[in-house]
Amino acid sequence: MIVKKFTAATTREALTLVREALGPEALILSNRILDGRVEIMAMAENDMAALTASPTPAAAAPKPLRHDIPGLQVIESMHPATPPSSAAPSPAAAPVPETPETPAPPAAQLVENLTLEVQSIRSLIESQLVNLAWGEMKNADPQKFDVLRALLGAGFSPRLARELSGAVPKALGQEQVQRWMKSALAHNLRCAGNRDEPIAQGGVYALVGPTGVGKTTTIAKLAARCVLQRGAPSLALITTDSYRIGAHEQLKIYGKILNVPVYAVKNEAELNRTLNELGNKHLVLIDSAGMSQRDHRIREQLALLSGNPKVQRLLLLSATAQAGTLDDVVRAYQGSGFAGTILTKIDEALSLAPVLDVAVRHKLTIHYVTNGQRVPEDLHLARSPYLIDRAFKCAPQAPHQARDNEYPILISAREEDAHAFLSAAQAVS
Repeated sequence: MIVKKFTAATTREALTLVREALGPEALILSNRILDGRVEIMAMAENDMAALTASPTPAAAAPKPLRHDIPGLQVIESMHPATPPSSAAPSPAAAPVPETPETPAPPAAQLVENLTLEVQSIRSLIESQLVNLAWGEMKNADPQKFDVLRALLGAGFSPRLARELSGAVPKALGQEQVQRWMKSALAHNLRCAGNRDEPIAQGGVYALVGPTGVGKTTTIAKLAARCVLQRGAPSLALITTDSYRIGAHEQLKIYGKILNVPVYAVKNEAELNRTLNELGNKHLVLIDSAGMSQRDHRIREQLALLSGNPKVQRLLLLSATAQAGTLDDVVRAYQGSGFAGTILTKIDEALSLAPVLDVAVRHKLTIHYVTNGQRVPEDLHLARSPYLIDRAFKCAPQAPHQARDNEYPILISAREEDAHAFLSAAQAVS
């Protein structure tokens, strides 16, 4: 096997040397960056074929029999001219069974094995190229590299990190790049102001979301905030939760404390009739049943709330949920009448990056954030600079913090992400 080493200033030049010396079918064994230059170890396809070729049975030399082992009886091979009766078989010698010939594997199995080997080689080459692209980006475009690493380290998705790092201005220092990154995120994070908050605008708002996200507690906070600002006569509460035991009683306790009427409805007709009776109220809050985003009954709930054009839905998202789960929840609850979101449990989340990432990518308007169980103290208007600053101030956790050489794995976690990153890296180089 002849392995050759090629060095060049860039990956493209090194691959050109490999192609000229060993041909387009050369196999790349390893690559690394040494003293600012790219070093590639490669070998020709013919050498690899000779290395992997299995020897024929005829070429394999038989192992000699050992005569020095005590108790071992050896039967010497007979000369062809000696008759069989001249050699008396030993009674202790057992008959040797014939070894059946191994059938050749079918053609379909050979094709499947070859396909798996090709896929394995392709994955290996892609991972090597991704690592090369990551190293070249670090040297050729340090601003983009710093933004990409900071976003991935904070917990933002590879998709958002690629889009944002691709728009970094060239002539910026390291501190300026960090300020630009946070400013760009804050610009893309939609937060409702004082004039756009539901309590100031008024209307009919239904709080929806998965089980345990904090809908009833958040309604109590909003109700208490409205009573403090506008008085109890300006507010009414409605519950459509007929699934949980004691759900009506919990909301009625809050209504009794605030001196606010509470109504229970079961269907669309009762909801429309109740809303018509409460037409003089400044704010009407509707508590809904918590359901999984994959529950088939969620369609019935959305149909109940969408039947009246006055009802606007506020989706509650838990900051402690996984990014993939949050994406699934948003897709299930979006639609006609969707007014925005409220982020809950931000005091329990190690990082706000996943939920903010979902809000940016889905262009959600964040109205409030909650950070505790106190009513109404733990309800605050959403402020994008504060939320972005919190996203980058998460406590570093060694088991969950990636190293520099592990960020390419995060980028190429899915096949489409790997191809997108390779295209971006080729543009850089």
